[in-house]
Amino acid sequence: MQFYLDGYQPGDPFVADPHPSLADRPSGLPDTADVLIIGCGPAGLVLAAQLAEFPEIHTVIVDRRDGPLEVGQADGVACRTVEMFEAFGLADQLIHEGYQVNEVTFWRPDPQDGTSIVRTGRIDDVEDGISEMPHMIVNQARMLAYLRDHMRRSASRAEPVYGLHATDVRIDTDAEYPVTVTLEHVKDFQPTGESSTIRARYVVGCDGSRSGTREAIGRRLQGDTANQSWGVLDVLAVTDFPDIRLKSAIHSEQGSILVIPREGGYLVRLYIELDNDRDAEMLRERSATPEKLTAVANRILHPYTLDVKHVGWWAVYEIGQRLCDRFDDVPDAETETRRPRVFIAGDACHTHSAKAGQGMNVSMADAWNLGWKLGTVLRGTSRPEVLSTYSAERQKVAQQLIDFDREFAAAFSARPDSEEGADPARFQHYFREQGRFTAGVAVRYEPSILTAAPTHQHLAEGFPIGMRFHSAPVIRLADAKPMHLGHAARADGAWRLYAFADRAHPGGPDSRLRELAGFLASEGSPIARFTPPGADPDSVIDVRAVLQQGHRDVTVDDLPRVLLPRKGSFELIDYEKVFCPDPATDIFDLRGLDRERGALVVVRPDQYVANVLPLDAHHELVDFLAGALVEAGTPTT
Repeated sequence: MQFYLDGYQPGDPFVADPHPSLADRPSGLPDTADVLIIGCGPAGLVLAAQLAEFPEIHTVIVDRRDGPLEVGQADGVACRTVEMFEAFGLADQLIHEGYQVNEVTFWRPDPQDGTSIVRTGRIDDVEDGISEMPHMIVNQARMLAYLRDHMRRSASRAEPVYGLHATDVRIDTDAEYPVTVTLEHVKDFQPTGESSTIRARYVVGCDGSRSGTREAIGRRLQGDTANQSWGVLDVLAVTDFPDIRLKSAIHSEQGSILVIPREGGYLVRLYIELDNDRDAEMLRERSATPEKLTAVANRILHPYTLDVKHVGWWAVYEIGQRLCDRFDDVPDAETETRRPRVFIAGDACHTHSAKAGQGMNVSMADAWNLGWKLGTVLRGTSRPEVLSTYSAERQKVAQQLIDFDREFAAAFSARPDSEEGADPARFQHYFREQGRFTAGVAVRYEPSILTAAPTHQHLAEGFPIGMRFHSAPVIRLADAKPMHLGHAARADGAWRLYAFADRAHPGGPDSRLRELAGFLASEGSPIARFTPPGADPDSVIDVRAVLQQGHRDVTVDDLPRVLLPRKGSFELIDYEKVFCPDPATDIFDLRGLDRERGALVVVRPDQYVANVLPLDAHHELVDFLAGALVEAGTPTT
């Protein structure tokens, strides 16, 4: 992380100075806001954390709880989500605290004795090379605490307001603040008799599967609730089951269990299948207790036993796959003429089972997709049209999740004596094949104003357009620091231009990189066209280069000035824009980059590859970015 740009200050450098606009904001709940976020779950707080990077934008976050979530709920953190947390500067804390999932074991009925179970397989949890980040297990409450801490340290000093329940959402498209929300004050989820009203430019409902925001804009969750129930137990227990500290998928003649070891070395989560016949009375009378769920777990685990000493959290839920057809308030007939003002994210627009570990992860990805778009539109650097891409992109991802979850849940619950469950290798193969999806790295956005057609994909085969920018090891030129290229980018709303150089020395006259740098320093470049007056040169478009030469074969004196931008009130030089290959894992080979021609990889603020271009495709670069960005000096509304 870089700091001290505008002068040395003692104290914690990770705590930003408060933004000047905070002095003019009223204490307590305001009458107006730029963005109102309803709900402080994973989607709501990722959205709030992203908007905290735009402190001049007034964001208000409300939740009907009396305070922050303390225990329970989601726990699986996919590789892609850890990558996202790295962009917020939170990955190290998450990895240090959490349980890292390394391997998965599979258990089935013993062919010699069907009343017992035996291990039938053991595989790596995550495919090699899929991400530099691991699959982690961290309590959702801790994930939310990381995000709240990030918001407090930001220049916005953002804090959620608890005890407020949104009861009405109304839209007047002609008003300056077109969305009016009525907030009922609650204590212990009960109305106090007091209410408030807030008017906002945009509202985002992150208020769960029973979302009032969704109902207010006329959206419905459509789908089925399967006739299948599962219990969840977070426990401290003494057991003779040997794989209790490994993620384990267990199928027995008595049902199924998914074992998820938890952080701290002792806690474990059990997802326990409840049988519609054997557990009918408990399900019918809704009389489940931790003791009854433990008894079911022992029935399935036989001949192993589980002696529960402490229950941290428990719940019973039904599997259901349901989805909204759109994630904003715009009627289908008005998509070409009307800008969205109200959005929904997370469980408000898709629900599914918990066993694939996708709920929290996909919800957070929804919010990051929307957050940078709202922030840059309100800041005036992105065209309002980019807001319409949120529903188009994320609804298709959610549909893929619903389809996957339906198949995964059926495969997991298939009885060992059924045709689907008879072959233990089949489920193990399926689990491995779906690893990229569950890791969160299989998402691919279709062509739009934010994602180009793959015309020049051959220049950078390892950076597929529409998919997340797959980081790789590099060495930073100025200080010889080994690092991951993707970790140089923060969640700051800026686009990235990664210029992968041709073979020529960057100081030579035949260097395509030098020619590109000359264009980027000119008046016709996208930097000049789309960066507001007075802003740092990398605030909208951040240019970085990766050379083919080793870091000892080039010096900063060889670099063009666009790669040594001057920033801040002192016009200090940023030396952290240029990288060289790591000799052990050359990024040009690892990511299939054209060594002769080089490549320009354009990456969106949420780290998805937007375009791949030749280094000399100057006009094509400007034309593409013009579809999303606002010309400097253009008035915005």
